[in-house]
Amino acid sequence: MLAKKTPPLGVVLVNLGTPDAPTAPAVRRFLKQFLSDTRVIEIPPILWQIILNLFILPFRPKRVAKLYASIWQNDSPMREILVQQASLLQQQLNDFLPTEILVRPAMTYGNPSINAVFTQLRNEGVEHIVVLPLFPQFSATSSAPVYDAVQRWSATQRNLPHITIIKDYFAHPSYIAAMAQSIKDFRATHGTAQKLLMSFHGIPQPYADKGDPYPQRCHCTAAQIAQVLGLKEDEWAISFQSRFGKQEWVKPYTDVLLEQWAKAGVESVQIVSPAFSADCLETLEELAEENKHTFLAAGGKQYDYIPALNSRPDHIQLMQELVAPHLQAFWQLMPYYHSEVS
Repeated sequence: MLAKKTPPLGVVLVNLGTPDAPTAPAVRRFLKQFLSDTRVIEIPPILWQIILNLFILPFRPKRVAKLYASIWQNDSPMREILVQQASLLQQQLNDFLPTEILVRPAMTYGNPSINAVFTQLRNEGVEHIVVLPLFPQFSATSSAPVYDAVQRWSATQRNLPHITIIKDYFAHPSYIAAMAQSIKDFRATHGTAQKLLMSFHGIPQPYADKGDPYPQRCHCTAAQIAQVLGLKEDEWAISFQSRFGKQEWVKPYTDVLLEQWAKAGVESVQIVSPAFSADCLETLEELAEENKHTFLAAGGKQYDYIPALNSRPDHIQLMQELVAPHLQAFWQLMPYYHSEVS
């Protein structure tokens, strides 16, 4: 009797993406891929490509590259954190099942790509891949492109692995608990501000009008965090950041609300973004710096950014709780892979 070697299982952690370098050419490549996705920009493709190639890509990359350079260290913070998250989750899953579990980082746009990571896992003999998009609140602009990328890869394969995609986790108890604890930990060191602002990445209002569930999920997340923290209604608020273009986006806008608060006499604000699983340009530059300037310039006195969950142990534990049931279920349904054969 020979023991059949059990195939490894795979987990892919996916974040949005980042340029390969803080340079205009690298940013241009990234923005071209990102902004060419019809999930992100719903303008008729022919018209949008004219706008993108004539009015955005010739000018915007240089300015954005400078912003990336201001937060860049050895690599993009988002990619560095994602790699660390994957490594920590793999360590935590090591003893979960009597087979190897490979955890890999991937990006919807940029590198490492979903296509390359899936191909690598398949070459390593992985029979089941659990995909965890690290967007707590599902949106057709962020989470759905992960499904699209997996489908494009699948269309090129003859022998497909089992694939599970976790839609989101906006109300998962461990996610809410981790967010609330991160705020408590920050306040234990820095004190408590008059206002806590929970800022989420925005989407155009027409997208929400057409049925994108993202704003409702954000409101649910924020309300649950506030409840766990025991905050009164006048001690916190929700807002949406990172507007692009001239169309109306989901409101209230983060920068506008901060300015209104400062002018109304609010002296101290702490801001956190439950939409981001890793610190990146939108948190380290936009929230931590740009919006700080907005608040202070309007008369505010104290402004603090509370970091994303990043590689906190309770964040990694949440990831394990999200993927483990799917790994366990597959294992139990595939006794052939862990039985002896002659």
